[in-house]
Amino acid sequence: MKVLRVLLVLSLLGSLVTLGFAQTKDLGMGAFENESGQIRLAVDAALADEMINSPYVMFILYMAAPDEHHQIVINRDSIVMIYKGQEYKMPSVSELRKNYQGEIHDVDLYRHLGKEGIASTWIRLYQFPPRSDFFPPLTMRAPVPVDEATLQGFIGFRTKVYFKNPGFKKGDTLTIKVTAKNDPSVSGQVDVVLK
Repeated sequence: MKVLRVLLVLSLLGSLVTLGFAQTKDLGMGAFENESGQIRLAVDAALADEMINSPYVMFILYMAAPDEHHQIVINRDSIVMIYKGQEYKMPSVSELRKNYQGEIHDVDLYRHLGKEGIASTWIRLYQFPPRSDFFPPLTMRAPVPVDEATLQGFIGFRTKVYFKNPGFKKGDTLTIKVTAKNDPSVSGQVDVVLK
């Protein structure tokens, strides 16, 4: 009987620890979210799943402050991908456009992929400026790429993020980490499983 009580207590403690430290949630259709950091994150990796062998891989990243009283500034250098223990920075816009001609194809293909997974997240409660992007499409009406964004209140930031493909394979896990521009203690991260 004593052993049974000890197992029950350990089980309850394990549940409390799990509740206290929420992890990334897999929302299906290539969508993942993690709200447990100081920066709320969601990522749509549906295109990465489709284009896993592309030399540069695109993700759609949604970022927001955890509540209306925080203001967080992020910039291009604030976003990194961690894959197999190594950290990767995003390419510059000029590097991407010089070495990769698939941006318009990526945007067009992404438009045709399901968005139900990502639409079920907290992002439905936020506004995302439509003409701000780290990698706007290379078209005549495209906005100029931005280098930083502010997360505040119910205004978040949605952007395409590209990373050079380090050799992704189906089933691999990677992490996208975002850190505040002037305060490395303010961060959030979201795990992605390529399917």
